[in-house]
Amino acid sequence: QVQLVESGGGLAQPGGSLRLSCAASGITFSTYTMNWYRQAPGKQRELVASITTGGSTNYADSVKGRFTISRDNAKNTVYVQMDSLKPEDTAVYYCNARRGLSIVLEYWGQGTQVTVSS
Repeated sequence: QVQLVESGGGLAQPGGSLRLSCAASGITFSTYTMNWYRQAPGKQRELVASITTGGSTNYADSVKGRFTISRDNAKNTVYVQMDSLKPEDTAVYYCNARRGLSIVLEYWGQGTQVTVSS
């Protein structure tokens, strides 16, 4: 059974920091590209950050320079360090694991709420 379990969400002040973690089980973690998505109320889910099996990273323009994604294959865990948080970063953040091109295997976590407010 595949599980992606996010943690680390909560309330932060503008300019503050949070670190989200996503622990994976039931998959060969090192073979999956790991992604963080977010969905704000009334908006579509958007890709925030990605890290490939080789460690290459990609970020949405809105978080570039503020968020850092990383992975620890020994712990089957992906992280996103979120600094200089803004109110517009408020959303539910989801962990995603994806592998394959013609046949795609994809799994989602349950999401964790991040609220940025003074």
